Amino acid sequence: MNETLDVARTDSCILSRRSFLVAAGGAAIAVTLGDVAPSLAAASAPGFAANAWVTIGGDGIVTIMQPASELGQGAMTVMPMMLADELDADWQTLRIMPSPDNAKIFGNPVWNGDITTFGSGTVRGYWDKVRLVGAQARKVLLLVAAAQMNVPAAELITSNGTVVHKSSGRTLAYGDLAKNAKLPDALPEATKDDLKPASAYRYIGRDLQRVDVPLKVNGAATFGLDWQLPNMLYAAAVYPPVEGEKVIGMEAGAAARVKNIVAITPTPFGVAIIGKTPESVLKAKSLVKATWSTTAPGRRYTTADAVQDYLAIARDPGKTGVAMFEIGDAPTAMKRAAKTIVGEYTNDHVAHATMEPTNATALVNGTKCEVWVSNQSPSQLKRAVGRMLNISPDNVTVHTPYVGGGFGRRSEGDDAAQAAWIAKMVAGTPLKLIRTREDDIGTDFYRALAAARVEIGLDSGGKIVSWHHRLVAASAIARSMPAQIFDEKLGGKDGIVAGFEDIGYPMPNRLVEYIRADRGRSIGAWRGTWSGYHYFAVETMIDEVAAHAHVDAVRYRLEVLRGEPRAVKVIETAAKLAGWGKRRLAAGHALGAAYTNYGGAHQAIVAEVSLDNASGAIKVHKLWAAFDPGIAVHPQNAIYQMEGAMMMGLSAALYEHVDLIKGEAQETNFDKYRVLRMADVPEVEIKLIATDNPPTGMGEPGVPGVAPAIANAVAPLIGGKRLRQLPMLPERVKATIAA
Repeated sequence: MNETLDVARTDSCILSRRSFLVAAGGAAIAVTLGDVAPSLAAASAPGFAANAWVTIGGDGIVTIMQPASELGQGAMTVMPMMLADELDADWQTLRIMPSPDNAKIFGNPVWNGDITTFGSGTVRGYWDKVRLVGAQARKVLLLVAAAQMNVPAAELITSNGTVVHKSSGRTLAYGDLAKNAKLPDALPEATKDDLKPASAYRYIGRDLQRVDVPLKVNGAATFGLDWQLPNMLYAAAVYPPVEGEKVIGMEAGAAARVKNIVAITPTPFGVAIIGKTPESVLKAKSLVKATWSTTAPGRRYTTADAVQDYLAIARDPGKTGVAMFEIGDAPTAMKRAAKTIVGEYTNDHVAHATMEPTNATALVNGTKCEVWVSNQSPSQLKRAVGRMLNISPDNVTVHTPYVGGGFGRRSEGDDAAQAAWIAKMVAGTPLKLIRTREDDIGTDFYRALAAARVEIGLDSGGKIVSWHHRLVAASAIARSMPAQIFDEKLGGKDGIVAGFEDIGYPMPNRLVEYIRADRGRSIGAWRGTWSGYHYFAVETMIDEVAAHAHVDAVRYRLEVLRGEPRAVKVIETAAKLAGWGKRRLAAGHALGAAYTNYGGAHQAIVAEVSLDNASGAIKVHKLWAAFDPGIAVHPQNAIYQMEGAMMMGLSAALYEHVDLIKGEAQETNFDKYRVLRMADVPEVEIKLIATDNPPTGMGEPGVPGVAPAIANAVAPLIGGKRLRQLPMLPERVKATIAA
């Protein structure tokens, strides 16, 4: 397969007098008449652009634009599969290229038309749009071929990169067609009626080789930190130990004397060191002695105190919150309940700790800026850089190479904005900002520290009649949007705590409240966003309800969810895989189960665990999982994503946490920030249940079910007591046992 991931500047997708917008099932698709940029056609004979996404060369090479960031989740393969299937292209002739940052053409409908790779939104967001792009390009090819073969287009079909005249058997390969192609005057419209039925898919549903893997294996893949430009300078930054503090003085004499240092200067975000080599700026950085202000709100933030503060707020009925989800009258139904069960939950901050620390390369020329950066949202980065430089986002160009881990962190754009600010000092010269691991974790937008109080009302038969869930946390999105949008249009609802409408369990009365409690530390999305701590509370409380009813935990879920066949199927399958109720367990071992529904992706997980009562350490021996993502575009990749998300969920369930003391992070590298290690990885068995439901993303759904499955397995080992803190650290387990 011919493939390139060199990010090339191109104007082939900019609408001009030679371009049109074609309606394709509600999606605007640019169809360009010629003017293919040389960088896109370098490997091809003269050809034409069937639309802004597809260029066909005279040698048969089909270049497909791909807007989603390749984070290791397979977007560079799965997105082209969807388009190529409708285009009837020969997979062996494809060349995949990252798209330009033109959101009007390449934006994701799920994210309001932004180019954003986030929240498992790629496949589900682009599913219709990208297939319509392929179908529309195929209709263009049929019209072009009809003119060249002098036959009606209705007599033509396409097959594996070739146009075929049905009656005569004459054929015209896409490459040959492209040599003399002339777009028709009346451009075709593609609608959902033009899309293939599932029975006709050639690529969707197959396990094709991932496009990105060979280059990553042989070291040829280019990540943001790898990017090199001629005459490039380098920068490092000294960041304040507490978010929000400003530099009020510094001693930089020794740092300035380091060879190859160009400049040292205060910035809005710390102190910048500019030099000619990475080694020089990092050495000089270690010699800078900065004095910081002491007035930032975060300086009063200690996470151990915040946990108690948040719990007190959650318990206080006078602290009203925003109703994130409401059905019926939960408070009134609670008063009438025959029995109530209450659980209080807390979870710590969790860092993203991506393998590639955040970094960015920027070039500023006047009011124009280009950035080369591993990122999840060119659209957001354009805005972030624009704000930092006080220029229009339209004057910012974002190039997206491979991404060395994202998990929500690389949708922020702070690294690109800071690189641009420093690069403006050396305008006309490219500059790369390098962050160390300590910088990366220390300035991270962590997953929210939160507390929740869950009260469940049961009738005399043990049926749930009321569910009142109060969550206290800082806001993840209020800082990134104007107050009038957050407060007026969203009503104070925060996306980081959304999603309770998906939990699946039918309840006549349910109220989920969010109480905003900012404490001076910015938080952000993390893989699985809200679900990692929400479902921990939901699924452990469901287990507790089953225990009160003296009903087996799996049977209870099947009975309550019997109206949701997809939920029943994944629970039954996972239980069967694990031998639930039949498996002979070793002494001191137990099984726990959990069911989750993340954005329409149903999954059930069973965990086998043991517990060292003396140390409080939990050992996970095996995980079984069944999941239904709807249509599985690339089945094996979906399984890989489920497995990877489960491992990240396991790491956060047992180990990962960041403690802040007076605003300062205590764990900023892997010597203290504990993550899952190879010795901790259990055996994993996963069953994919593909259905004909619309496809969902698979990057995140595997996260939330792991922690509750583990906690539910531990409960019978400690006399039915419940673990309610994340992560489930040994000292917390011991405290629960002793309580």
